[in-house]
Amino acid sequence: MSAIELQRGDALLVVDVQVDFVSGTLSVPDAAAVIPVLNRYIARFVAQGLPVIATRDWHPADHCSFRERGGLWPPHCVVDTPGGAFDPRLALPPGTIVVSKATARDREAYSAFAGTDLDRQLSALGIGRIFVGGLATDYCVRETIRDALQGGYRACFLVDAIRAVDVHPGDGARALAEMRGAGAASVALPDVAAATSRHGPAAADW
Repeated sequence: MSAIELQRGDALLVVDVQVDFVSGTLSVPDAAAVIPVLNRYIARFVAQGLPVIATRDWHPADHCSFRERGGLWPPHCVVDTPGGAFDPRLALPPGTIVVSKATARDREAYSAFAGTDLDRQLSALGIGRIFVGGLATDYCVRETIRDALQGGYRACFLVDAIRAVDVHPGDGARALAEMRGAGAASVALPDVAAATSRHGPAAADW
């Protein structure tokens, strides 16, 4: 892939880099490794004056996804708890747009678009292409990419800034294949140009 030049209409979407997913009750293997990489992506978007959006699970204490209610997961990312906070090492800039998801007691939501106003906010900002990193590859990242593509956005997943739960061995690899097959671009930090040309936007890279 030739270098991708960030330009007006791009946004960075940082998915669920919360304490519980990094080091807490539902920690994703090797999750902490995404943080310094995401911080470098954030710096590049900030340098270009482009939006940074951070999503978070923001569950009520009796959310349907919890095992006590028949769900798949231990309690995690409960509203106003330390585990629900963004990892303190994540360098979210002032003005970061925060999108809370899975806030209804009886409704699961993996995608950042599910039951949120993310689509409206992206539309208001004139966003056509989103770059998605965070946690976890085989759940919230995959579902967010899927909904973005279905919503007409161009979507890139940051292959060096995502990690999988891998409840079933190979889930992460399958999610990567699904995202590529659906039309998303696989991007790594060296693919993203550090500076934007003053001579207009780059040609499409994919």
